[in-house]
Amino acid sequence: MKKGFLIAAVAALGLLGSAMAQGKLTIWTHYGGPELAWLKQTAATFAKSSGTQVEVVEVPFGDIQNKFILGAPQGQAADLVVSIPHDWVGAMAAAGVLEPMGKYATSSYIQSLSDVAVDALTYRNQLFALPMFAESVALIYNKKLVKEAPKTWDEFLKIAQENTKGNSYGFLYDLANPYFNYGWFTAYGASVFGRTAQGVDASQTRLGGDAGVRAVSFIKDLRYRYRLIPEGVDYGVADSAFKEGALAMILNGPWAIGDYKKANIDFGIAPMPNPPGGGQWRPFVGVQGVAMNAYSRNKTAAANFAKLLVSTQNQVAFNKAGGRLPVSKQAVQQLRNDPVVAGFSAVIALGTPMPNIPEMGKVWGPWGNALSQAVQKPDTNVTQIVSAMVAEINKGLSGR
Repeated sequence: MKKGFLIAAVAALGLLGSAMAQGKLTIWTHYGGPELAWLKQTAATFAKSSGTQVEVVEVPFGDIQNKFILGAPQGQAADLVVSIPHDWVGAMAAAGVLEPMGKYATSSYIQSLSDVAVDALTYRNQLFALPMFAESVALIYNKKLVKEAPKTWDEFLKIAQENTKGNSYGFLYDLANPYFNYGWFTAYGASVFGRTAQGVDASQTRLGGDAGVRAVSFIKDLRYRYRLIPEGVDYGVADSAFKEGALAMILNGPWAIGDYKKANIDFGIAPMPNPPGGGQWRPFVGVQGVAMNAYSRNKTAAANFAKLLVSTQNQVAFNKAGGRLPVSKQAVQQLRNDPVVAGFSAVIALGTPMPNIPEMGKVWGPWGNALSQAVQKPDTNVTQIVSAMVAEINKGLSGR
């Protein structure tokens, strides 16, 4: 890549300011395999074109957040992290270690991205990372067993029940996992928190009430009324059954696609049909983005490299390297003939970002416990379980 082309590419992306900072950039990443190779190659190209050295350092995913929060104020953290999940943004921004990225981008660049990706990485009305890829669960079906993706609940139930016989199953997923179940909650009118003009509002917990009871009752019905998901089924059981060709439909995400291809499963991807009596099924969406150190001494160069990484051209290249789902509308269009990109992108457009505020950490435990309790027996009191869940969440949020 020639220097003139690089500068033109960055300008086209909407970067405010064209000066290339000399010196050295340090990048922390949790990528491995082909994705790490792609990042190192892109860094080498940038270094050659800009005159700015780039060092890519591998850091275990589980270590990045705390290491960055503690190290950034001491000058002991990277200039950029490639990349952070959006549900880290609230805690890291509140700690003052993330540089707001909106100042480096034009409105045309923001408009070129999927709305859900921008929303996910925005905290208190500021964009704190440049969106790179997204993921969500979707209905994945075995085309050998399902000729066409069901569009209604009745169609779905018919296919699922017809394929549930002997050692074969029509539909399985991790039944007590809150992340996988969120679409049912939204369909019945629930959400985790409320929203204000400033964004997600943790003072409003909205998993309970009639909407929450209806959602949990439906999840329980998947086991005891519709007899689709027997006891003992967790993520591993469902995933293995699909890979073995013994499962017609599964609720799962793009992280599983590589294994399904290796297993030679001819699969399709579609939105989950809306549940009976419910509205639009809207799953959780997870987004990862490139984040900058607020204490970096190389912000111009860091911004230029970050923008290059998330360009349409590089989102396509990154997809080719590791199969990640791009959030650039142009990249999705260029990859429209890829059934995985097309299928998941259609679902992601329906979805809702997981709350990116620190308070979400107080929700997962009570929520998961409530789901586990509700599906244990056919006579569990769902109303009581949901009420206790909300009380426990509120207690945790209040610090009592």
